[in-house]
Amino acid sequence: MRTLITGISGFAGSFLADYLLAQARVEVWGVSHVEGEHGTAMRDRVKWVIGDLTDSVTAARVLAEASPDYVYHLAAQAFVPISWQDPWATLENNIRAEVNLLHALAEKNSQARVLIVGSNEEYGRVAPDDLPISENTPLRPDSPYGVSKIAQDFLGLQYFISHKLHIVRVRPFNHIGPRQNERFVAANFAKQVAEIEAGAREPVLCVGNLEAQRDFTDVRDVVRAYALALEQGSAGEVYNIGSGTPRAVREILDIYLQMTSVDIRVEPDPARTRPSDTPISYCDASKFKQQTGWEPQIPFEETLRDTLEYWREKVREQNRETHK
Repeated sequence: MRTLITGISGFAGSFLADYLLAQARVEVWGVSHVEGEHGTAMRDRVKWVIGDLTDSVTAARVLAEASPDYVYHLAAQAFVPISWQDPWATLENNIRAEVNLLHALAEKNSQARVLIVGSNEEYGRVAPDDLPISENTPLRPDSPYGVSKIAQDFLGLQYFISHKLHIVRVRPFNHIGPRQNERFVAANFAKQVAEIEAGAREPVLCVGNLEAQRDFTDVRDVVRAYALALEQGSAGEVYNIGSGTPRAVREILDIYLQMTSVDIRVEPDPARTRPSDTPISYCDASKFKQQTGWEPQIPFEETLRDTLEYWREKVREQNRETHK
C-alpha cells in the first residue's frame, strides 16, 4: 500500500509517518515545502518530495509521482494567532493547497482514500448548551484560521459529492506531545521549564490565559485515529477526534512545576492573550469511537513528561552546540 502524507515534516505528520512506517507493507511518501528537523530524521525511510502544494503544477506532479492509495492531507498553516496577523495568508495557504490536491485527484479519477484534517477551531465560539461538542454543533468560527479549516472541511465534502472521491473528514481537538512547535502552549511551557533548569533564562515562566479549558490528546493517539479514519471511516462523513475531557491550561502548568525541582515564578504576559478565546471546549467523539473502536491510550501526565523530556534534550543539544 502506498501512502502520501502532505505536511510530513510537521508535528502530526512526522508522528503519522512513524506510525505508518511501523506497519507491514506500507510505502510512505511525503511532501512538504521544507524538509525541516523532523523530516531529516526520517529521510532514509520515506520517499520524499519537496514542493509547495499551493502551486497547482506541483500538486499534480506530486500525485503523479506518488500514485498513492491513501492520502493524508495535513499540510496547513496551523497556528491560530498568525491568522489574525495576516488573515489572507492563512486562508490562501490552507484553501489553495487543498483545492490543488483535490482537483488533481479528481482529474485522474483517483480511487485513493483521502483524509481531510479540519480542526476543533471550526466550532469556534461554543455556547455552554453545546457542550460536549458533537459533529452537529453549529460552526461559529472566531478566527480566520477557523474559517480556513471550515473551507478545507467543506471542500472535502464537496469533492466527495461532486466527484465521488473517497474522502473522510476529521475535526481533531487540541493534540500535544514531543516535537510540537514552541508556539503552542504545552510545548512553550515545557521549553521555558527546560531553559530555566539549564540556566539559560531567568526562573520566570511567562503565561497567557490559564483558565481556558481545552480537550488535549496525545498526538500519537491522534495519528492512530487518522489511520483508523481512512481504514474504517465512511466516505463523506466527518468525525470529531479528542479525549472528551476538558482540562484548564493551568493544569498543564501545575504538572510541569511538579516535574521540576527548580523554584519558578509564574508571571502573566499580555502578549500571549488572544483577541478571542473560547472559555471551554471539549468534544463528543462517540461517533468516531463507535465506528472504529478508537480510544486514547496515553495518559495526560505521560504526554507532558515526554514533552518536557523532549525540550530538555533540545536545550542540552543547543548548549553542546554553543560550547563546541
